[in-house]
Order: sequence, then structure tokens, then C-alpha cells
Amino acid sequence: IGTQSQNADMEDYIFHVKKNGLTILDLNTTDKQIRAIAQTLVEYDPQEILVVGRKDEAYQPIKAFSDAIGTKTINGRFMPGTMTNPKSESFMEPEIVLVTDPEEDRQAITEASDANIPIIAIADSENNLEGVDKVIAANNKGEKALGMVFYLLADQIKEQIGEKLDFKQEDFVSVTIEEDKEEAAEA
Repeated sequence: IGTQSQNADMEDYIFHVKKNGLTILDLNTTDKQIRAIAQTLVEYDPQEILVVGRKDEAYQPIKAFSDAIGTKTINGRFMPGTMTNPKSESFMEPEIVLVTDPEEDRQAITEASDANIPIIAIADSENNLEGVDKVIAANNKGEKALGMVFYLLADQIKEQIGEKLDFKQEDFVSVTIEEDKEEAAEA
């Protein structure tokens, strides 16, 4: 499920708009995008991949993805100059960048674009795709949704290199599904 807002950039990825205005993203397209992005990412050394997520909800999904695949990460605030200022303490030169939200991670997109680094974004129905080269259309607001996208992406990457993912879906979210059910039952 997307948001009530829609951006023309995301029109091709929306399956349906409900009466209340909520968008439904096309899961067939999302599945194809995850598989295609995984195929793209296996072409890079994992240490050449930078995963960026400013939002708290992205922290655990990014951490688990990095632990599973071996990528570099920036969880939290993206320091200006990270990809454009060689004198910066945080300077790095990734070969490809994956962001969790084109709006929240705009600084990373701007810098990667300035440095001619390909950009992949997990984008929801309201996101502007300016500067983004490839997209995964998905809910990028919740930790469980991001966790699922990163889990599926990690699983596809491992499958494409002939390995098995040694992580469970629950590893990609802070609260396990069982804990979530217990909390709901107590409420």
C-alpha cells in the first residue's frame, strides 16, 4: 500500500487507487524490480555498494542487509560532502548507491548524481524520481515494509551468486513477528 499522495514519476508503478485515495503499488512490478536490481548489484563488489537511509525505520533493514551482503552503509544523517569532498573525513567513492527514500535521502542522491554514480531508490507513490536511475516501487515508510524489501533483495542477490541467505525475514526488522503478535494481544 502506498500513500494518498501521488507523483507523476510513480504513475507506472501504481496498480490501483482506492476510494479513500490510498494507492496500491503493483506487486508484480515490484517483484520484477527486486530481481532486476539484485542482478545489477551482483555485478559490483559488495564493498563498492553504499546503502543510505536517514529514517529510523530504515536502520535495522539496512543493517541486516549489510550484514548479509557486506555493503557499506550510512544509517542516519548523511554528511554533506561524503561523495563530493575528498577532504571530508567521511569521504567515500562507492560504485553504486541504494537509498531508502528519495525525499529523505535527497542529499545522497544529489552527491551521487554529481559524481556520476548510479542511484537506486526504494520509492513510494508520492516520491519524485529526479536523479534516480533505477527504482523499486514499495512502501518506504515502515520498518516492516523496508525489512521485506531488503530481505527479498538480499535473498535474490545470494540466489544469483549461488549461495543461501543465512538470515530470516525477522532479522530485517527490530521487532520480530512473534513479539509484534504478543504486543498486539496484550493491547
